[in-house]
Amino acid sequence: MIGHIQELIENALEHLQAKGEFELVDKPAITIERTRDKKHGDYASNVALTLAKPLKSNPRAIAEKIIDELAASSHVKKVEIAGPGFINFHLTDACRLLIIKRILKMGEDFGSSRIGEDKKITVEFVSANPTGPLHVGHGRGAAFGSSLCNILKKVGYQVHAEYYVNDHGRQMDILATSVWLRYLELCGEMMTFPANGYKGEYIVDIARTVRAKYGDEFRHPKAEVFAQVCADEPAGGDKEQHIDDLVINAKDILGKGYQKIFKMALGNILSGIEDDLEAFNVHYDQWFSEKSLHESDTIERAMAKLAASEHLYKKEGALWFNATHFGDEKDRVVMRENGLKTYFASDVAYLLNKFERGFEKSIYVFGADHHGYIPRLKAAAKAMGFDADKIDILLVQFAHLFKGGEKLQMSTRSGQFVTLNELVAEVGCDASRFFYVMRSHDQHLDFDMDLAKSQSNDNPVYYIQYAHARICSIMRKLQEQNMMHNVEIGHVAVELLVEEQELDLIKALSQYPEVIEKAATNYSVHTVANYLRELAQLFHSYYNAHQVQVDNENLRNARLNLCMATRYVLANGLKLLGSSAPEEMRPEDRKEA
Repeated sequence: MIGHIQELIENALEHLQAKGEFELVDKPAITIERTRDKKHGDYASNVALTLAKPLKSNPRAIAEKIIDELAASSHVKKVEIAGPGFINFHLTDACRLLIIKRILKMGEDFGSSRIGEDKKITVEFVSANPTGPLHVGHGRGAAFGSSLCNILKKVGYQVHAEYYVNDHGRQMDILATSVWLRYLELCGEMMTFPANGYKGEYIVDIARTVRAKYGDEFRHPKAEVFAQVCADEPAGGDKEQHIDDLVINAKDILGKGYQKIFKMALGNILSGIEDDLEAFNVHYDQWFSEKSLHESDTIERAMAKLAASEHLYKKEGALWFNATHFGDEKDRVVMRENGLKTYFASDVAYLLNKFERGFEKSIYVFGADHHGYIPRLKAAAKAMGFDADKIDILLVQFAHLFKGGEKLQMSTRSGQFVTLNELVAEVGCDASRFFYVMRSHDQHLDFDMDLAKSQSNDNPVYYIQYAHARICSIMRKLQEQNMMHNVEIGHVAVELLVEEQELDLIKALSQYPEVIEKAATNYSVHTVANYLRELAQLFHSYYNAHQVQVDNENLRNARLNLCMATRYVLANGLKLLGSSAPEEMRPEDRKEA
């Protein structure tokens, strides 16, 4: 309907221009929005206000001319001026009620659009280092990224979901060395585990797997392992240098055996990550290996592009990217004095790879602590000659987990954290996914586990799912009473839906396509969650106020059509957010909504 009203205004402006009443150099952007107060109609446009300055005229006078020039429409009952010059459109009752027929006809396709125009877009999200299992902190990025992909697909984009696997570099070496040290402990070598090693129980589990397969093949005495290793903290040493020295010794001592341990550690953890994300209803089109960038010529080609634009320079033996030239706070090292490429060099190469694959837009979903990546990645894109506006970096704020009214403390390196798998096992996938996206991704989130597990109206996902199940229950009871739902009779009798709660519900249903388009345009997944909650509230209010299975056949079928349309939209929206739409709740869950 927004498109129809925009077209009416555009045609009116063209006629006024042709008649010489308006002299416009540029075609104005026509914004149509829902009115907040039903007294002001269904839609409003501020086009007269935006034209006041270029036309040097009073907005109300402009609005009057536009209204006089509007073509007749079977969908519009009345048009009027409000306030300083807003143009309000009142739809016909038939137009409003038509939405029910449209939803029942389109089913799952309702809410789909073509604003994406089949443009290729990649969304990279989670991409946690494979140095341990996913924890609840990763869950928010997973839920948001996955839901965003679903919404973007809904509006016509060709979406490529991607996980960037950091399977190269220092952190992976620390992981492999940590596994080896735990393996040595299992072999009977007594030692003080490094302060900067990975300490979770999962490291011991991987070490057990290594020993089960290789026995004592990788066993070496403690004295050899710690030879010429810098002292650790808190023994007056440097914990960073200590673990780096241990990594060097591990590679020297083990030789080819180091890669065996490395691959087992990586494979074990990455497999667990994949399983956890599948269980969380998160799916990827590609798991992109950072190591592949080093094994190909991509990093070299990326560096060559930076060098060709004269934005690389040497300083103190290292190779630097002149990122400050493009607005970054400092220049970035791409190759250290020892010849090793930095993580940022891989980031630049990965960015080059994305542009070479021809994506119209590359969306990065990062944690809030990655805010520095925005200027540096955009700087790299500009330096390589690409359009930096094709990069969107979305920062997902932290999620704090609460249980029993207390905040749970977590530390990844120490191994003290709640895994995503544990959260899903306790709370469930549906509630976890929904709770993570209830608030805007750029706002902090307090995740109340007790509320998420509760079967009450205060639990938003339960409240929404119960609305869907309630409608399914209505249809089951209809069959039990040997009554038929005649959709065609419902369409013909749709004008019998005159109750205030019915009209409010119909209006909300008609807003769904607009909610999806705005969510896709603004990357605002939470607006879909909020909409579903409001829709569920409207349905529960309607159900509690009016009987659906009335004796009047026409009214009964009209109301059944309304219920089924609501069911489709609830199920559709929950699916976009990665949650299910149950047809039946357990008897003990059926509390009055």
